[in-house]
Amino acid sequence: MILYRLAIFSLTLLAVFGTTGCESTPVAQKPAGGIVTTDSRRHYENENLWIDDRISGSPSIKLVLSEQRAYFYKGGKLAGVAPISTGREGNATATGHFRITEMDPEHRSTLFGNYVDFEGKIIQPDVDTSKDPKPPGATFDGAPMAHFMRFNGGTGMHEGFMPGYPDSHGCIRMPGWFAAALYQAVDVGTPVTVMQ
Repeated sequence: MILYRLAIFSLTLLAVFGTTGCESTPVAQKPAGGIVTTDSRRHYENENLWIDDRISGSPSIKLVLSEQRAYFYKGGKLAGVAPISTGREGNATATGHFRITEMDPEHRSTLFGNYVDFEGKIIQPDVDTSKDPKPPGATFDGAPMAHFMRFNGGTGMHEGFMPGYPDSHGCIRMPGWFAAALYQAVDVGTPVTVMQ
């Protein structure tokens, strides 16, 4: 009984002191734009980083396939980091030096998506229109690719599902907040380097 009461008392002390000890640490907040910030204006949260636009200089992007990470620079200084999901086996993301050629905030894929019926219900999911014939009476509903930034043929960066490993058809999927912030920070012509 004494050991039981001592254990309860210890757990209570741990709970009280454990919660008060964290209050002095800056807490990350996601303002209206979804950009991760703190009082110091810089914060890593789940491998994410965004520093506000007080950094000046020309933007550039580096995508590292082996790390599954995107790095955003302004004037050569690191201004943002986020996890990405690149092309899976059979649909690898090409490496090289590119530039953004097109930007579309509400882009939808013309190749990948679902076949749906007249009510919008999915008949056949995850189709490739270049390989999968359309069922009679169906229409194609292209996959949403918000904040699309094309840089190599049909390949671009955009908001998308983040499973934690390469899973796309070649595009670069990003967390929504990062894709939105990056979209506002770059323009057509911004350099994009994709490396292993």
